[in-house]
Amino acid sequence: MNNDYRSPSFKRWLDKLQQESWQLELIISGFAIYALILAYEPLELLYETAKASQIEAWRFIWSVVQVMWGILIFNLVLHVILRGLWIGAVGLRYVSGDIDYKALNYSEKFTTYLKKNVGSFDKYIGQLEKYCSVLFAISFLLIFYMLASYIIMSLLVAVIYLIATNFDLQNNVTMIVILISVLLISCLLMLIIFIDFIGQGILKKNKYVAKIYFPIYWLFSYLTLSFLYRPLVYNFLDNKFGKRLVFFLIPIYAVISILGGINFKQSNYLKNNQESWENYSNTNNYEDLLIDRNDFIEIASIPSKVIKNSHLKIFILFKKQMEDQIFKTNSSIKPEKDIRGFNLGFKENYDEGVNESNGIFKNHKNELKYLHTFERLYQINIDTTMFSSEFVISTDKHKRLGFETYLNIRDLKEGKHILRILAPPADSTQVENDTLVTIPFWHFKD
Repeated sequence: MNNDYRSPSFKRWLDKLQQESWQLELIISGFAIYALILAYEPLELLYETAKASQIEAWRFIWSVVQVMWGILIFNLVLHVILRGLWIGAVGLRYVSGDIDYKALNYSEKFTTYLKKNVGSFDKYIGQLEKYCSVLFAISFLLIFYMLASYIIMSLLVAVIYLIATNFDLQNNVTMIVILISVLLISCLLMLIIFIDFIGQGILKKNKYVAKIYFPIYWLFSYLTLSFLYRPLVYNFLDNKFGKRLVFFLIPIYAVISILGGINFKQSNYLKNNQESWENYSNTNNYEDLLIDRNDFIEIASIPSKVIKNSHLKIFILFKKQMEDQIFKTNSSIKPEKDIRGFNLGFKENYDEGVNESNGIFKNHKNELKYLHTFERLYQINIDTTMFSSEFVISTDKHKRLGFETYLNIRDLKEGKHILRILAPPADSTQVENDTLVTIPFWHFKD
């Protein structure tokens, strides 16, 4: 086959291929739907893991991927349904031919109405063919549109984050002005691009406006990766049917999103997923109830609602705020350089010089100070009794860092008890500690 797109043989091959493309469309759609559905649960798990671990960057990325996955599944399922309807219509035409309005023997009023609004059966088959062929391509175009939007928002957030974290905005008026200017200019440029998008290239039509708009268009074409899908865009824009379908699908996605947020309330007072307190036991606080892969410990956990042993295991999930509070309380273990966050995966160079007096590595000694500071800051109460505890660094079933300890509850009376984990007050003027989490449980001796 000649691969020169300008040759007549290549054009004839494309004409022939587009007539038979429905077979490939069905095969690809079938495999794609199967693969996308199988991959959706792992993607949801990755999102929930990032959310539970408070890694906002990964949470944002996986949320974007989930939305794009949902669009692909919806469009491909709709494509298979319409293509199946098209195949059924073609088969029916082979048996019955076109619609014979005379054979229906309707009144003249209904016959005239049906001929005008229903038309011939061949027209119906042709319309289905158009929807099927365009929908398959438009699925990927919408994915690229959404990806472009998220890229622009991510770049804007990244610029704001870099300015906010590297400069003291409270005492630097110049940087505040720069930050506001960056925001205003970015929003203005995005508004111009959006107007051109909604207006279907309206800013490209006037030669004077086009000269001013071209640098903006050129910049955003690279920022949004539009050079990858630009031929698809302009092929749709020169076709009224394709444009109508694009603007018809977008409201459908919005409606589906709204419907997905609808929930049913059974009671005015009782809720099935609220924060744990004295009279409500949240399943995320009990390890034996965390059955599914996307069940996570939110703050802390104990083994079960009913404790029959003479000891109670407590796991407290690590949060960034905990380390900030520890460094604030004990500045001697605060490192000169904060290495938290993303890195390239290279092994960190720790100063592991041995302390001659006790033979403990220096970084291990700091870990002991770290744990001792944590034990001073975070207290454990059962009912009105405070329990002393020695924590060790541990992980949960999802390999998330945390602090683990075991309490001696041999002398605890049988029945219901309230476990409270107290944290340092968030407000410096506050006297009493905050309650980090409240977990009800029952203790019965074997």
